[in-house]
Amino acid sequence: MSGTKVLDTLLALSQLLEADQQSELERRGLTPARTHLLWVLYHGGPATQIQLAEAIGVTPRNVTTLVDALHATGFARRAPHPTDRRAVLVTLTERGLSVMETMDAEHTALGADLVAGLDDETVRTALTALEHVHDRLRTLIAEHAARQSERTELA
Repeated sequence: MSGTKVLDTLLALSQLLEADQQSELERRGLTPARTHLLWVLYHGGPATQIQLAEAIGVTPRNVTTLVDALHATGFARRAPHPTDRRAVLVTLTERGLSVMETMDAEHTALGADLVAGLDDETVRTALTALEHVHDRLRTLIAEHAARQSERTELA
């Protein structure tokens, strides 16, 4: 099988997953960025906005906007930090917790459904191959960015 066929299959999977995710998030009144923040809170517990900005790789101002929207829609709330009066903790509301528990269960079920009918060895082999492709893609993207930066500096 050619690398092009692997790439085409990955692109098709990516588009399919993105469309499904978009539909599911819209149904819940969420966006990918808001869901990412909720996912971090769900798995890591209450956090300051600075911690959230670092965890999801955005600016503190961006987190403020996300938390404002999540607060306005009832998914998260701000609470005083117990030891730092200058900071606030962002926590999930009951609604936020309920939605994240549902999404986590759906995530687990979809993962199981995706490999249903495959034996353990096939799943391990597929995972090894996907991890290799993931790592290679990260490397190739970084190398391409470095070349583009060099070209820009030389121009």
